Amino acid sequence: MINHFKGKTAVLTGAGSGFGLECARIGARLGMNLVLVDVQQDALDKAAAEMLAAGAQVLARKVDVSSAEQMQALAAAVKERFGAPHFVFNNAGVGSGGLVWENSLADWQWVLGVNVWGVIHGVHLFTPMMLEAAKADPAYRGHIVNTASMAGLLTPPNMGVYNVSKHAVVSLTETLYQDLALVTDQISASVLCPYFVPTGINSSERNRPAHMADEKPTKSQLIGQAMTNKAVGSGKVSAADVAQKVFDAVQSGQFYIYSHPHALGNVQQRMEAIVMGKNPPDPFAARPEVGEQLRQALRAAD
Repeated sequence: MINHFKGKTAVLTGAGSGFGLECARIGARLGMNLVLVDVQQDALDKAAAEMLAAGAQVLARKVDVSSAEQMQALAAAVKERFGAPHFVFNNAGVGSGGLVWENSLADWQWVLGVNVWGVIHGVHLFTPMMLEAAKADPAYRGHIVNTASMAGLLTPPNMGVYNVSKHAVVSLTETLYQDLALVTDQISASVLCPYFVPTGINSSERNRPAHMADEKPTKSQLIGQAMTNKAVGSGKVSAADVAQKVFDAVQSGQFYIYSHPHALGNVQQRMEAIVMGKNPPDPFAARPEVGEQLRQALRAAD
C-alpha cells in the first residue's frame, strides 16, 4: 500500500496513449517523477512535453519493450536518474485478432513479444531494484501494476493470440503477488483487466514491426477488427476513469482492477465450468445476436 505519491518515481510503458498517458497525467498532478516509455516517438514527445509543462520531472525513452537490451538500457537510465522506482506500470500492449490457426508466426511473436515479454522484462529488471531499495529503507513502499485484460480471464473466440498473451499476464501477476508476499511487506502488485475501453489498442497496427508491413490481414482478422472497433467505440468508460481506478487500487492495496465489473458474470460462468468439468460456456449467451453475427460472417468468408 502506498499512502502518498508526491516525490515518488513511476515507470510507465505505453505512456504515449491510453492508460499509460492517463496514469502519467495523474502522476504529474500528484507531483511524481515520471519515466515515460513508448515505441512511438511522436506520441512520446507529446506526452513528455505535456508532463514537463505540468511541472513533473520527466525521463522519456523510446523503447521496444519486447527487446531485452532496450529494457536493460531503460532500467539503467532510470536507476541513474531517479534511483529505484516506487511504481512500475507495465502497460504497453498491442491487439491482434483472427482465428488462431490463421495467425502468422510473426503475429504470435509480435503480440507475445510486447504483451508478455514486455511485462516479463519490466518485472525481471525493476523488481530486484525495488527489493534492494526496500531492504535499505524501511519506509520505502513500491507497487507493480501489469496491464492484462478481461481477455485474460475469458476466452472470447476470434482473438486467440491476444487471449493467450493476456492470460499469461494474469498468471504472471498473480504469481508475482504471491512471491512478493513471501519476501517483503513493502512491495506488492496488481493486475489491470479492462474490458472495451478507447485507448488506441484497437489501432495497434500502426506499431507493427517493419518486417510485417507486407502481411495482409485475413478475413477473420478483418471481421474481428470491425467488431472490436464497434465495441470500443461504444464504450462508456474512459481511459482516464480506468487510470484513476489504478491509482485508487495502488493506494488501497487492491489486486484485481476492473473497468467493467459487470462483465465478471462471464468469468464466473467460465470458472464454474472449469470446476464442474463442463465444456466451455457460450461466450455470447447474454448477447446471442453478436455470436450469430460473428458465426455468419466467418462462414460467409469461406
